Amino acid sequence: MEEPAIKAMIQLLDDSDTEVVQLVEAQMRTLGSAIIPVLESEWEQLSFNPYLQTKIEDLIHEFQLDLMKSRLTHWKEGGGMDLLEGMWIISTYRYPDFSYAELQTTMEQLYFEVWPQMRDDLHPIDQLKILNTVMFDQLKFGANTKNFHAANNSFLNVVLDSKKGNPISLCVIYMWIAQKLGMPVYGVNLPNLFVLTYKKDELQFYINVFNKGLIFNKTDIDNYIAQLNLEPNDIYYQPCSNLEIVRRVLRNLIMAYEKAGDDSYKDELTNLIGSLD
Repeated sequence: MEEPAIKAMIQLLDDSDTEVVQLVEAQMRTLGSAIIPVLESEWEQLSFNPYLQTKIEDLIHEFQLDLMKSRLTHWKEGGGMDLLEGMWIISTYRYPDFSYAELQTTMEQLYFEVWPQMRDDLHPIDQLKILNTVMFDQLKFGANTKNFHAANNSFLNVVLDSKKGNPISLCVIYMWIAQKLGMPVYGVNLPNLFVLTYKKDELQFYINVFNKGLIFNKTDIDNYIAQLNLEPNDIYYQPCSNLEIVRRVLRNLIMAYEKAGDDSYKDELTNLIGSLD
């Protein structure tokens, strides 16, 4: 559909006949996210009509949500191989203009901060100590303890800007750098805490990124699980998939919006997470 026709339809969203408005909205929905630029342009021209602006905002959000769901489904059906892509898709929920290329560039820059200091002849723990020094001492990444349940802790673009995040967002950044350096570092789904594991042949230990990359062992997990009165389970010790990581990030977001009283966001994400089942 041509742009003038779309603009004419936008004006009809303010029609006094509710049936006309419903028909126009239904027609616009069939056009999909391709009309978002036109909607955004018209929104800027309608400062005198807050009702129409709200209608446009709702349509844009609906299109962006559909686009996000489509991307997430496509990512899952493709095997969820690229965790960074999955995290980018989640970020577009509230930051739709954030590009995947921008995320890749930022992450590459972090990698090149660490790479010159890394040595292949070092023990894995010593290699990770170098990564810890760069990430936490030089780059100043750290735990967002003041706003632990904030939704922005789950959006990687915000975490990269603020250098503050929750356990899983910090782990994603740390793990991506470690894997690009050739280290077998993976996520582990502990109850109430997301951590990483270094696992290669007979060597396995764990990394608490939320506590500045603290190294710990299986016995520490045993004690942690016992304190929570839970039975030991392989998922508390072994690597999890990228799909499980993305699911957990979405669950964190749902909890964040629930605590903030943002029920519309909570309900949207609850429906969205179903597409990953």
